[in-house]
Amino acid sequence: MTFDHPAVSWPDLVSAVADDCLAVLLKGADEDWSRRAGGLDWTCRQTLDHLALGLIGYAGLLIARPRDRYITLFASLDPHASVPACLEGLGIAASLLSGTVRDTAADVRAWHPWGHSDAAGFAAMGVVELAVHTYDITRALGLSWTPPGEPGTAALARLFPDAPAGHDPFATLLWCTGRIPLPGMPRRAEWQWYGSAA
Repeated sequence: MTFDHPAVSWPDLVSAVADDCLAVLLKGADEDWSRRAGGLDWTCRQTLDHLALGLIGYAGLLIARPRDRYITLFASLDPHASVPACLEGLGIAASLLSGTVRDTAADVRAWHPWGHSDAAGFAAMGVVELAVHTYDITRALGLSWTPPGEPGTAALARLFPDAPAGHDPFATLLWCTGRIPLPGMPRRAEWQWYGSAA
């Protein structure tokens, strides 16, 4: 299933979410980033590195277009850099993904362990990664944050076609990724998105 509404500009959605995430994370730059991020086993700093790695990886998959494996390029943030400098690196990673999505033809497919995907799918993965991991980090740092609604709605439609209806899109995204319960629905112990494209 794909979310192919003409009003959706996936490169713009990636950029919008990244800008929003970077703005709130910068507010917590002086906090203790060695704390565990939300319910993850990673620290806030490690989660930031995971985010950069993921966004670069999605761009790389769209460029290399492997059929059965991950790419061999692994990007990481300088472990000795300040948090603001690392956030700059995350912004670069998001820009690379956004630009790659913009320049990738609609018929291109690349491997992902959760389904061979198209540019829209990898953009949606980037949106989900940015939104849920910023949520994880802001929880640990004591920052209140909710991402913009349109990207979350589009990412749900593209990657979680069976998501329950009638709830706030961000709350639904957090439920789909095992972070919170929804009314009448316990927190998910296991989850996976639907990355495959037709």
